[in-house]
Amino acid sequence: MVWADYLTSYKNFLKLEKSLSANTIEAYMKDIQKFIDYSGTESPLTVTLDDIRSFMDDLNEDQNMSIRSQARILSGIKSFFKYLLVHDIIDHDPSEMIETPKLGRKLPTVLSPEEIKQLIEAVDLGSETGYRNRAILETLYGCGLRVSELINLKLTDLHFAESYLKIKGKGSKERLVPIGHYMRDAITLYIHNYRDTLNIYHKDENILFLNRRGKKMTRVMVFTIIKDLAAKINLKKTISPHTFRHSFATQLIDAGADLKAIQEMLGHESITTTEIYTHLDKEYLRDTILRFHPRS
Repeated sequence: MVWADYLTSYKNFLKLEKSLSANTIEAYMKDIQKFIDYSGTESPLTVTLDDIRSFMDDLNEDQNMSIRSQARILSGIKSFFKYLLVHDIIDHDPSEMIETPKLGRKLPTVLSPEEIKQLIEAVDLGSETGYRNRAILETLYGCGLRVSELINLKLTDLHFAESYLKIKGKGSKERLVPIGHYMRDAITLYIHNYRDTLNIYHKDENILFLNRRGKKMTRVMVFTIIKDLAAKINLKKTISPHTFRHSFATQLIDAGADLKAIQEMLGHESITTTEIYTHLDKEYLRDTILRFHPRS
C-alpha cells in the first residue's frame, strides 16, 4: 500500500469516528502532504525518526513559518502516526520522540465596546445587504460564535421566546447560548427587510444568513464584510470574525462573569482554553503599581 491508501483510511477515521469538520480534515491532509512531498518516502511504513526530524528542522529554518504553524503541522503528523499505531498498521511511532515547539502565550486581539459600536454603526442600512450585515455583527459579538457556526445557523436554531440560540459547534456538539435584545432585534429586521425578499435556493431554505442569490454565505464573505467595515472606520487593528468572539469573552471576564459559564457559551472542551481571556487590562496593572508599589 502507498501513502494514498493510508491517507484515505485515516480521512474516513477523522470523519466517521472523530466527527471532525470538513475544514479541519482538509487542514490535516494538507499538513501531512507537506511532509510527504518533503520526505519523498513511498509509504508511511518506511518513515523514520530522522525523516520527521529533518522535515521539522527545515520548517524551523523557514523565516515565514511561525512556531504556531510548525506546532500545528507536527500535531497533524503525530496524530496520523498514532492512528497507524493504534490500528496495528505500524509497530512503532517514528514521531514519538519529536518534541512539539514551545508556544508563547499570545493574547488575542480584542475590540473595545466603543470600537464594536463604531463597526456596527458603520453598516449602511440603506444598502441592499445592510440589515443582514448588521445582524451578522450583532450575532458574532452577542453570542461569541465561530464563523463556521454563524454561516451554518438555521432558522430552527432561533428560540426567541426562550431567548437563546442552539449552536452546533466543533465535533457536532450542541450548546445553548443566551441572546440579548440587540441581536434579536437585528435578526428580526434582517429577516423582514432582506431575507424575506430573496428567491431562496431550495437546499438553503432553513439557513439564516444568505447571500444575494439566496444561498448560504461563505466564510470568505463574512471576512470581507468585516475587513471593509474596519477600513471604513479607519480601525488600526487587524481583525477577523474571530475577533468578535475574543471580544465577547474578554468583556464578560472583565465584567466579572463566571469562567465556567463562559466556557459553556464558547463551546470550549477545556477550561484552559477559556483562561486566556483572563488577561488583565494594562491600565489596571499600571494603576495597581502606582498605588501599591513603595518605589512608585
